[in-house]
Amino acid sequence: MNLSIIIPLLNEVDNLPNLIAHINALSPAPQQVILVDGGSTDGSITAVHDLLKALPKMTLSSIDWHIIESVAGRACQMNAGAKRATGDVFLFLHADTRLPTDAIDDIQRAMTTYDWGRFNVRLDSHHPLLKVVGIMINKRSRLVSIATGDQAIFIKNSLFERLGGYTDQPLMEDVELCKRLKPISRPACLKSTVTTSARRWQQHGYFRTIFLMWHLRFDYWRGVSPDTLQQRYYK
Repeated sequence: MNLSIIIPLLNEVDNLPNLIAHINALSPAPQQVILVDGGSTDGSITAVHDLLKALPKMTLSSIDWHIIESVAGRACQMNAGAKRATGDVFLFLHADTRLPTDAIDDIQRAMTTYDWGRFNVRLDSHHPLLKVVGIMINKRSRLVSIATGDQAIFIKNSLFERLGGYTDQPLMEDVELCKRLKPISRPACLKSTVTTSARRWQQHGYFRTIFLMWHLRFDYWRGVSPDTLQQRYYK
């Protein structure tokens, strides 16, 4: 199995050293990593080039790194990355999400039975409320076969192309993809865990963010447009 990791970026310069080091530490390593910048204004592209130059030559040659640019928006950026990807399986990874070290072995085992899947998720906070949030996300995801981007969705290249990629919308692109995948096959719900940033909860308040997330998902389910939801999300 050849795996391409596709990572959308937008003003992640402070996060990039940890991200590059993390990808570099995966064992086994991915065959390809595509970083898709959506118009960063903080020097992210320059930082990526500098970080890759600093990697040992042996490490750098073992992974096929690409840095490309796209219009902003995770859906557009991930679709742009997928067009450049050559792997049999695509793994869509948020820049602030960290995979387990043996994630690629986990995906390879899952792909012998499934066409797509996701990981369990935990938030990088010791706050007991956010531990509960992670548990509830995983339980809900397993029950309804819907994953969020923070859960590191992976999918066979052929199936992703068959669906035409992510729907070009500003929010809930991950939910929409899963809705289209569900009638085709159920996901592999891996018990191994990715760790994602709790920065939004910490910046905007735990209860406020939890309420907002649930309210947005409910409104999307009842037909509110992604453009309207985006305005509320970034308010």
